[in-house]
Amino acid sequence: MGTHENAGFRELFGSDGLTFGTGFPLTNENESMPDVAEECRLARHAETVGFDGLWVRDVPTYWPSFGDAGQTFDVWPWLTHVASATETAALGTASVVLPLRHPLHVAKAAASVDQLSNGRLVLGVASGDRDPEFPAFGVDESDRGLLFRESVELLRTVWREAYPTIDSAWGTLDGEVSVVPKPTTETLPLLPTGHARQSVDWIAEHGDGWLFYQLPRNTLQSYLEEWRELAGEKPYSMAVQVELTDDPRAEPQHIHQGFRAGTEWFREYFADLDQLGVDHVVVGLRGDDPETALTTFADEIISRIRA
Repeated sequence: MGTHENAGFRELFGSDGLTFGTGFPLTNENESMPDVAEECRLARHAETVGFDGLWVRDVPTYWPSFGDAGQTFDVWPWLTHVASATETAALGTASVVLPLRHPLHVAKAAASVDQLSNGRLVLGVASGDRDPEFPAFGVDESDRGLLFRESVELLRTVWREAYPTIDSAWGTLDGEVSVVPKPTTETLPLLPTGHARQSVDWIAEHGDGWLFYQLPRNTLQSYLEEWRELAGEKPYSMAVQVELTDDPRAEPQHIHQGFRAGTEWFREYFADLDQLGVDHVVVGLRGDDPETALTTFADEIISRIRA
């Protein structure tokens, strides 16, 4: 077992076939605070019907032009709360914006959530894409790539070492202090998201997997071929928006980062992703009845692909 393969990583990537996650807010309330009890009830339901992961977005500030506020709550207290309401599902971030957070804070908060959830935390990490946030945090956008790389290095170091010595753009550790708690594994699994201002070679070397977005099939196939050549068996994950139609035979229509279609088409689509070698899909389910959508997707797609 790798030094990053905690319980959450094994839940998502420990089997040979495609696994499925879904993302908060499960109630689709993404501009104001969602109903906490209902979110947790739906999280338990998703876990029960067969989803392997529950993913949360990092949205430090609400920018209406971007379209939504995610699940509103900060990722760390929210995942801690969700951990107490669930049992086995991996708890993923999609994704923590590293240039806007000091890595020592990230290291301590993430390790805390990992310990409190019995090792279920998987960290998607990103360089950020909401323009007004960078001046708000006093960060030069042009430094995102460097800050991302140095944050990853610092995270790995303070998780692995008790009293590390390291100099970075974030500050200096001189061997006098340690970050506690440590995670349940030597280092938490890190999945760079998108390109994160890095080369694919860098992501393959320094990441424990890659989290990307929905792509046209030919483009996805070329990405997967390059990823396997550079990263070997490290997992490839992707996010897809899904809107189920009432007609199970409905042909697909493109929506932002995904499709609106019937369950029969989606069954073929996800089976094809499985054949191509995608390891995990974060499904963003749209609709007015989230519980029914979760159940239908699990019954008509997840269970059929795993059969």
